Amino acid sequence: MPQQPLAQVPVDSIWDWQERGACREADTELFFHPQHERGSTRSRRDQAAKTVCARCEVRLQCADYAIRAREPFGVWGGLTEEERERIYVRIALTEYPRIRGEGARVCADDIEAAIAPTKLGITA
Repeated sequence: MPQQPLAQVPVDSIWDWQERGACREADTELFFHPQHERGSTRSRRDQAAKTVCARCEVRLQCADYAIRAREPFGVWGGLTEEERERIYVRIALTEYPRIRGEGARVCADDIEAAIAPTKLGITA
């Protein structure tokens, strides 16, 4: 993954959504991979984390925070590090979402695609 700046907490951040996250009932290691984890092991862990995110009532707030903060680590709102990196590269820094809710709006398609049934290993 290309080097990116450290996460910057948006000035308008609120945190009450974290109290309602489905991830609070899961092991944090599910959302943050061990150093050097690669391949199918990492894919399975990411998929399991996304499954938790898919049923979370605050998934959009979580994804919005991660996008606006340019969060470099973990699965947030169903988005992996690599999926967020693609968003970071695509959006010019001068047009980057800064206002609460703007990250979720601008990246709505990416957020929905991240937890699509095919991403979760569900086939019809």
